Amino acid sequence: MLNLILGYLGLGLMLGLAGVGSSIGTTIAGNAAEGALKKNPDKSSSYMILSALPATQGLYGFVAFLIWSSRDFAADGLKLFGIGISVGLVCLLSAIRQGQVCANGIIGISQGHDVQTNTMIYAALPEFYAILALVAALMI
Repeated sequence: MLNLILGYLGLGLMLGLAGVGSSIGTTIAGNAAEGALKKNPDKSSSYMILSALPATQGLYGFVAFLIWSSRDFAADGLKLFGIGISVGLVCLLSAIRQGQVCANGIIGISQGHDVQTNTMIYAALPEFYAILALVAALMI
């Protein structure tokens, strides 16, 4: 019974923390975009692209959730809990930090600086760890 509870809890953390991280990250960048629109509305497409980047971590959590949801929780409950909390936390923190990087890029673009490409490169760095967490979850 304990393994079953741990398994479901792991699945919930995997999906929930990744989704919460993406929600927080996209709103951090989205708030910066709203402010930037007041200063320079002509760059709204750049703001939108950068605001959407942190949403991918939620997708990674969802993919891991789909792959692990068909497991036998009675046998793999503890393992699933460990994987779930690991993937969930990495995706949560990665999305939040990526949102902060994107918000800074949005502000720079609104001030007339050509930083979209550089911001996307910098934003890819925290995302790399979310990808590693997903790959690790798939390899176990």
